[in-house]
Order: sequence, then structure tokens, then C-alpha cells
Amino acid sequence: MPRVVVDVMLKPEILDPQGQAVQRALPRLGFEGITDVRQGKRFELEVEGPVDDAVLARVREMAETFLANTVIEDFTVRAAEPDPAPDAGAVA
Repeated sequence: MPRVVVDVMLKPEILDPQGQAVQRALPRLGFEGITDVRQGKRFELEVEGPVDDAVLARVREMAETFLANTVIEDFTVRAAEPDPAPDAGAVA
């Protein structure tokens, strides 16, 4: 089925304590060189029929009114890339 992806992130000016906790933990786990982490949400919505402009507009409305708190969060809406077909010799 076709999917639409909504990515929701805190606005840059909003403090992200979860992202900061992850950023502080990474060096302790041996992962160096990461200077900032922002944590967000991702929604994948399966839709009936093709993903056209009307479907994307409806999902934007859904994101603005329900999936994101637009006072503190930004969001993007996009059609998901179709899953690649498995290689004939690949083991699933």
C-alpha cells in the first residue's frame, strides 16, 4: 500500500532534553564526533489509492491539527519511497 511519512521535530529554539541526554551518552558508549542530537517523531500512514496532491494536503491538515504541536514543533509531509524489490538471490 502507498504510504505518506510525517516527520515531526521540535523547533530549533525549543530545548530538547531527550536529544541532549542522547548526545551526552554517545561518547560514553564510544561514539565520538557527534556535536548535537535532536529527537523527533515519525509517522507512517498507509493510504488507499495513489498518493496525490489531495492526499498530501489532507495529511498536512492531519499533521497540523493532530500529529504535531505546531506551537513547539515543525513537521514535513512526503510520499514514502516504495520498498525496493528484493534481489532474486537474496535471502529474506
